[in-house]
Amino acid sequence: MTAPDSDAPSEVAPFQVTSGFWKSLPQMPVEEYPGTRGFIDDVYANPGGSEMSSGYFELEHTDAPLDYLYAYDEMKVVLEGEFRLENLDTGQVEIAGPKDAIFFPKGSRIRFTTPSRALAFFVGHRSFAP
Repeated sequence: MTAPDSDAPSEVAPFQVTSGFWKSLPQMPVEEYPGTRGFIDDVYANPGGSEMSSGYFELEHTDAPLDYLYAYDEMKVVLEGEFRLENLDTGQVEIAGPKDAIFFPKGSRIRFTTPSRALAFFVGHRSFAP
């Protein structure tokens, strides 16, 4: 055990645990992403004023890709399945599977597809909740 840090805040907020959140994600707006079956939700959207948000993203296979513009930096870790990722500006294509970590810089335009289904956990640097 270490000695208390004299610069530490006098009150520390408790940590949070959320279980099973990924089991009932709402579908992404069909008007914005026609033909796709994407599901996403924040588990923690700017908790306690933090500029971080995190949640789960699931994509099911369809013939339509899901194109997404990142208005903030984000990282994802693939939990299940496989994503095919294509940067629409550079043409870069990568396949990300279980335990792979991904970083999307702000401004990235990414096309997501999957051969069957994929689930990821994400953390975004957002000073706003969607």
